[in-house]
Amino acid sequence: MKRVVLIGSDGMLGRAFTAELDAGGYAHLDLDRPRIDLNDRATLSVITSEVDLVVCCAAWTDVDGAETHEAEATAVNGTGTGHLAEHCGTVGATLLHFSTDYVFAGDATEPYRTDAPLQPLNAYGRSKAVGEEAIRESGADHLIVRTSWLYAPWANNFVLTMKKLTAERDELRVVDDQRGRPTSAEHLARTSLALYEDGARGTFHVTDGGECTWHELAAFVASRVNPDCRVLPCSSAEFPRPALRPAYSVLDLSTTEQRLGPMGAWRDHVDAALAKS
Repeated sequence: MKRVVLIGSDGMLGRAFTAELDAGGYAHLDLDRPRIDLNDRATLSVITSEVDLVVCCAAWTDVDGAETHEAEATAVNGTGTGHLAEHCGTVGATLLHFSTDYVFAGDATEPYRTDAPLQPLNAYGRSKAVGEEAIRESGADHLIVRTSWLYAPWANNFVLTMKKLTAERDELRVVDDQRGRPTSAEHLARTSLALYEDGARGTFHVTDGGECTWHELAAFVASRVNPDCRVLPCSSAEFPRPALRPAYSVLDLSTTEQRLGPMGAWRDHVDAALAKS
């Protein structure tokens, strides 16, 4: 039986991982702050040589907040991740870590391959790129999974926000000039574990299949929740945010699909999340 430490079990992805680990019969120890702090090396000692896999779902996820708190975001997503990777290397555990489409510039015309240059547009993306490099430099056995546009039947996420707004309103406007791939947290947890068990190491991309804009995703949710709600397209300039968002951040799934087969369509995953929410 594989022995697993799950860091960040109380978050959106952590909750999905808890369910997958239970379903798979894994023995797992769930850790959150203050019991473990990536920037307090002493707390990492709870991860011993008996641990086979460390799944790290803990991260600074406030994209806009990182613009004014980049040092703090980098301390968690970059420096702290490096500390964790070094410790995993010392005790011989594999590190499963999650990164983001925001490490890319967003000006491509075809899906970003796993080996594409890292050129983040914003502080959050820079902090995650620092973490990726720290893991690679640590020498630890690792699996970095990049993902995007995460949602679940729980927690605060775009799909559930659109479910609420489209149920309440007759009309809303959603940006239509950012294109990417939505990702079900449940699908991400299940697929990431499958990659690990298949022996995948290095960097892989996991998202739902297909691609869309935020407007297209919102319109789909509206079609399921309240078809009478009009979802109108607009530009990002109409809703300025502190952090720049990539215009095109579609992740290439080819290396993942070569191992595990096609990823399920995002519409099907969104339907499943709505049904559970």
